[in-house]
Amino acid sequence: MNSKFKSIFTNWRVITLLILLIFAYLSINGGVVPHFWDDGVTIRSVASNSSAAIAGIQNPSAKLTPLAKEKIILLNGEEVKTIDNYYQLVGKLKANQTVIVKTNKAQYKLVVPENDGVAALGLKVYASPTSNLRKGLDLEGGTRVLLKPAEEISSDDLETTIANLKERLNVYGLSDIIVRSAADLAGDDYILIEIAGVTEDEVKDLLAKQGKFEAKIANETIFFGGKNDIPYVCRSADCSGINPQVGCSKVADGYACSFFFSITLSSDAAERQAQATDKLKVVGDNGESYLSDDLILFLDDKEVDSLRIGAELKGRATTNIQISGSGSGPTQADAITNSLQNMKRLQTIIITGSLPVKLDVVKMDTISPSLGKEFLENVILVGILAVLAVVSVVLIRYRKVKIVLPMVLTMISEMVLILGFASLVGWNLDLAAIAGIIIVAGTGVDHLIIITDETIKGEAISDWKRKIKNAMFIVMGAYFTNLSGMIPLWFAGAGLLKGFAFTTIIGISFGVLIARPAYAAVIEILLKD
Repeated sequence: MNSKFKSIFTNWRVITLLILLIFAYLSINGGVVPHFWDDGVTIRSVASNSSAAIAGIQNPSAKLTPLAKEKIILLNGEEVKTIDNYYQLVGKLKANQTVIVKTNKAQYKLVVPENDGVAALGLKVYASPTSNLRKGLDLEGGTRVLLKPAEEISSDDLETTIANLKERLNVYGLSDIIVRSAADLAGDDYILIEIAGVTEDEVKDLLAKQGKFEAKIANETIFFGGKNDIPYVCRSADCSGINPQVGCSKVADGYACSFFFSITLSSDAAERQAQATDKLKVVGDNGESYLSDDLILFLDDKEVDSLRIGAELKGRATTNIQISGSGSGPTQADAITNSLQNMKRLQTIIITGSLPVKLDVVKMDTISPSLGKEFLENVILVGILAVLAVVSVVLIRYRKVKIVLPMVLTMISEMVLILGFASLVGWNLDLAAIAGIIIVAGTGVDHLIIITDETIKGEAISDWKRKIKNAMFIVMGAYFTNLSGMIPLWFAGAGLLKGFAFTTIIGISFGVLIARPAYAAVIEILLKD
């Protein structure tokens, strides 16, 4: 028996499988030490111009693995263990109070602003992940938006639109996002956006509107949104926020507040402004001199603000401009919040520029995290029951533990390889991916039974190599049949089915090329007398 174990663990197919399993474990776990029992909360996103952003907390990059994101450990010296615990601690904070936030990377000093409570800190958090596996919306909750271009566009424009949307969402302070192209079987192009952990109403408007920003003087366009005309937009507290000179005022329906932020024009845009203002007359108003026409700001062809131009700017190519606007609400706190939201949206559109084409919202789904958690628990339970059922059937069929045990371990190893690859490339596990894993498990059992039956039939010892070869020939034939069905689905880009095709292709490839040949080698060694 010892010689057989030595033969198994010195077989190159088994060694290859074990090495890949180790790499898969390290990828999933982010290291040797497991995190299965970790608690606490992790920062999902940081709103720009918030107390957290001002204190230096960075918005986590979408490229970071889940375990690499910043985790909150202490809040004012009190340990943060759960989401509820975090919001209880934040709910006790008062306006202008200093808050010490300690994370696993640094310590920050925040000041609670007067306008809001929990949201004022600018932190969105979620339960700390226990692995590097990324859960899709079906499991974690969030918002899924399906957008369709209002007109036919080229593949280049589609890619430009996707890149623009990614930049908008990142600028807006959202980090756990997926933006990708999709298509239905009729060939119509769509853009699928998944934003984990958020249900914000303003996201819909931010995505669907083309967001064309332009500034005009005397009906002549001076500059557009985007980095060509506006290379810098201030979003820090010292040059953006609620306008201290205007502030908030009471109106008929509640309160109105004014915001401001500064921008820097390119030399070409500044020159266009100089040429336009040089044609204007100087007029007076309340002892101050202005030019005869204002700088009018348009968003999606609608006027959003009008700015007077000082007489001293006549014919001058100035690059520094201050943009202003307003927001309203039933209370002063609501008005401040609305003003800052409007400011952030305008800043985002000015930074990213307009989309190449208008987008229509075809469908928008919001999935509760509780539903995702319940579904995941059910999937795990069903998976365990399925493995037990397979073990029972195979045990009855072969009545040999030395066949059943390698078969079960091979099935589990295939699942680990799939999950390890998913964590490595950042693929989200959603319903489509889980369906693919189930298909892989089903084909895996079929192939393992084929290998076992082909191996144990007959008595001639000299036929071992031929038996294994025959078995793997059948398995490879089935593999290429499955592959030929999945590859067109993958390249067709058929919406959510792309995830199903991807997981199935990766899973059966790992199984047929790595795990199942190793199983065949183990069975040969164990059954060969």
